[in-house]
Amino acid sequence: MKAYLALEDGTVFEGKNFGAQGESYGEVVFNTSLTGYQETLNDPSYKGQIVTMTYPLIGNYGVNLEDYESSDPKVEGFVVRELSRIRSNYRSQYSLDEYLKKYNVIGIEGIDTRALTLRLRDKGAMKSVLSTIDSDPKSLIEKAKNSAGLVGRDLVKEVSTPEIYEWDADGKESGAWTLSGKQPLPEAKYNVVAFDFGVKQNILRRLKQVGCKVTVVPASTPIEKVLELNPDGVFLSNGPGDPEGVPYAAETVKQMIGKFPIFGICLGHQILSLALGAKTYKLKFGHRGANQPVKNLKSDRAEISVQNHGFAVDAASLEGLPLESTHINLNDQTNEGIRHKTLPIFSVQHHPEASPGPHDSSYLFEEFVEMMEKHKK
Repeated sequence: MKAYLALEDGTVFEGKNFGAQGESYGEVVFNTSLTGYQETLNDPSYKGQIVTMTYPLIGNYGVNLEDYESSDPKVEGFVVRELSRIRSNYRSQYSLDEYLKKYNVIGIEGIDTRALTLRLRDKGAMKSVLSTIDSDPKSLIEKAKNSAGLVGRDLVKEVSTPEIYEWDADGKESGAWTLSGKQPLPEAKYNVVAFDFGVKQNILRRLKQVGCKVTVVPASTPIEKVLELNPDGVFLSNGPGDPEGVPYAAETVKQMIGKFPIFGICLGHQILSLALGAKTYKLKFGHRGANQPVKNLKSDRAEISVQNHGFAVDAASLEGLPLESTHINLNDQTNEGIRHKTLPIFSVQHHPEASPGPHDSSYLFEEFVEMMEKHKK
């Protein structure tokens, strides 16, 4: 069956359908990772987006039930150059086609993903529609133009947990290992409240691996409930969309400043920055992939990072605030991290839990633990 991807600038790509059938809308973006398509598909940060993989062959190792970042795919659609008909991995339990059908996600293959990526780099991420039921270019382009954008939109409410829960309270992770040396998990010494703006499971796993008991709370949780939980530290998770679209989150974080050590990642970094008085803005085409170079300004060392964001903190807006920039993106010099000059507060734009380096940024979780330990004393 044919499928069509139409962009708001009037570009239409024709390809073959895989996965589900129907019609979906989202901002079309590109991801430069060679592997990790399963983690990309169910990363809540991709809510509201149709993702294009720049690597040409996708699906060759299938999909398993262990590498989920959330319960189900969050992307609005999936675009590849070629879908592998053969899956070869001892852990594979679904083909990519079967997986997308199971969760009703539309895929398109056979289009020139290089041309699409170059267009997005030139003109920026765009509103789009992916369809198997409409083949009229004019109709599709009009649908793309009239679809909802990401600026000012609250996508967090669509992916955040509806209730408070203790992560892994049933002990399913009891057989897990730390990333270095294959040592058993340490005893949980620190009580951490994690705000779920669209949290990835591996972030929660990493917190547990450094000795944290993690209580996950909805994005709209008020300060009174956080005080009631009496955490040693607060974690602000990744998530989708525009940080200015969730003003209630920034307001709650503002009320927590000075009360607890705070660590933020990705959207959590942006929300924390807004709460501290900085500004954010939309990037032209964003940073998405497992090969993004970041410079640690303190150590003067480069780290290879995983990133997935379309918005960034305005580095110029940090001037005059009690904040210092700790990391920068070596591709475009955008801000990748902040630290408060006097309070136990820091955050990064990239994903230290994703291990592309593989352990270049894992020290950040240890720093959070050290910060909580000092605060307790």
